[in-house]
Amino acid sequence: MVRPKERHRCGKPGQGVGRNLGVSVKSLLPCCGYLGNHSSSTTVSFRSLLKPVLNLLNPLTLRFRDADTERAFASQLVERLRVQGRTAILVGTLIYLISNLLDGWLVPVEHQMTAWVLRLSALAYVSLVFLLTFRPAFKRFNQLPLGSTGLVVSGSLIGILYYLPLEATQYFYPCLILSTVYTYNFIGTRFIYALVINLIVLISYNLILGGLRDFPAGMLVDHNFFILSANLIGGCAGYLSEYQRRLLFVRETELDRERRHHLQRSLHDRLTGLPNRELLEDRIAQLVARARRGGATHVGLFVDLDGFKQINDRLGHDRGDTVLREVARRLQAAVRQTDTVSRLGGDEFFVLAHDIDSEDRAAQLAEKLLAAIGEPVADVPQAGRLGASIGICLFSREGRSPESPEQIIRAADQAMYQAKAAGKHRHAFARS
Repeated sequence: MVRPKERHRCGKPGQGVGRNLGVSVKSLLPCCGYLGNHSSSTTVSFRSLLKPVLNLLNPLTLRFRDADTERAFASQLVERLRVQGRTAILVGTLIYLISNLLDGWLVPVEHQMTAWVLRLSALAYVSLVFLLTFRPAFKRFNQLPLGSTGLVVSGSLIGILYYLPLEATQYFYPCLILSTVYTYNFIGTRFIYALVINLIVLISYNLILGGLRDFPAGMLVDHNFFILSANLIGGCAGYLSEYQRRLLFVRETELDRERRHHLQRSLHDRLTGLPNRELLEDRIAQLVARARRGGATHVGLFVDLDGFKQINDRLGHDRGDTVLREVARRLQAAVRQTDTVSRLGGDEFFVLAHDIDSEDRAAQLAEKLLAAIGEPVADVPQAGRLGASIGICLFSREGRSPESPEQIIRAADQAMYQAKAAGKHRHAFARS
């Protein structure tokens, strides 16, 4: 069938291209402000990058100030914690067992059984935490159980140190330094938990060995220097590592948000927010596949507003855009939530409805759409009553039904022209 006129789908007056759709470059930049004030420059200073992120975090605990962001970060971290926690426990257990060889050399015979009890108790607790990493409960309880393994192991080492001769402690207390670094940098617990745990270990070490055991002051000063140094180095590394993880999370979140924003824009009409032709064709293809599998009948309705050009010419494009947005809203309200209303361009819309099994039901839907469109537009009373011509295309796996989205849209479009030729403000069916 020869088309009565060639329709320009993108540049028709009232489509909403221009100031109605203006989106500034700045509004597309990450909302936390990484580049918000630097859109004219390709370089961003470290200070300008650091400041907005620190505003999101508690500077000591590195916890996000926003509770929802913190929960999202913790949830995203769980699987990495599972793997890292298991690896750290296995490696740490191996080193802990190898250090047991020192017991036979350094621990007096009468205290070796006590040393074994301390070690086996620590290993039993660590094994329970290892099993926890395989349980669903690990999603809620992960940071403290992982971090507490460092506390338990350090506690057992302090207990063994208590029974060692003074001259043997210089060979054994480096194990405590290893445990300090392990808690900060290997087990995967948060910096603030590792800091609290290692401060507890340091205080316990001095109270038990300096107070109860009465280690010489010079030895305590020497040991404390290296333990504090391990805390300083391990703590700084742990702090920076967690900060980088959280910074990366913020960046990835913003990039994902921007990606979804661009995807939304690429598949939806900017003026009305309705699916565009690309998304419509994808949904039609899904219904065509469903029809082939199950034999259901679906319908596409091509809606073209009658007299819209005169509204644009008489009232201007701003009022025309208002009318188009109102028509989009009415079409959506007239169909089911699972149906699709799309704007093809200009004053052309397409309604895709599933499981419409007869021409009578399709005609009822078309009349419902015509009635909804025909109501006066309160915001533009000068527009008068609107009208539309609707072309209807039923498709299923039976007969000579159109088999592709393009064929369905074209058939409905041609039926719409038949409705216009018959006097407008009505519907017509596509005939194969």
